[in-house]
Amino acid sequence: MAKKGKKFLAAAAQVEAKQYSASDAIALLKKVAFENFDASVEFAIRMNLDPRKAEQNLRGAVVLPHGTGKTKKVLVFAKGDKAKEAEAAGADYVGDDEFVTKILAGWLDFDTIVATPDMMSKVGRLGRTLGPKGLMPNPKTGTVTMDVTKAINEIKAGKVEYRVDKIGNIHVPIGKKSFDASKLLENLQVIYETIYKLRPATVKGVYIKSITIATTMGPGIKVDADSILG
Repeated sequence: MAKKGKKFLAAAAQVEAKQYSASDAIALLKKVAFENFDASVEFAIRMNLDPRKAEQNLRGAVVLPHGTGKTKKVLVFAKGDKAKEAEAAGADYVGDDEFVTKILAGWLDFDTIVATPDMMSKVGRLGRTLGPKGLMPNPKTGTVTMDVTKAINEIKAGKVEYRVDKIGNIHVPIGKKSFDASKLLENLQVIYETIYKLRPATVKGVYIKSITIATTMGPGIKVDADSILG
């Protein structure tokens, strides 16, 4: 296990082993953040899910009201009128076979891919490259669609994807440490409420085990789930 630095240990010493209310947790997070850059704030939720069961393998996307503080580069696979529509909507890259070739050669200068359904046979060739990085477009996250304008606008506005990992956890960025506390709280409320409402009928007992927020390099701060929605 990597040795923790002095700044991390000093920050961690200010975090008690308890659940904080959402507003107190955010205030503490901003107080103890020590990064010399505008660190991202991450939301992590431990869940009683078995991702091997299809109905418990939660995946989707949600637009955070205040975005993530990062402007995403969007690559759109489309042709004809849909390609023109994507360009007009502000896509960073729009194309066809040439981008399949570039990605296979190692080019990955983008954050999100949107594809029209008719392009998925070509995009499918990139599965081995994009799949492990979580970059494959998917209808569940609204990135395989004929409405490329809506998809691009949502991504640029702060749309984030969530997906259960192998051990039943979800990690999502909810902003930057420079965000006002009220904006971080609203983003936290939106992602929490989205996931809370998706409880599969097959889950027995506790659905959400714990919620933690942290900056990029900072200590985790546990959040009382009941306090998030007020």
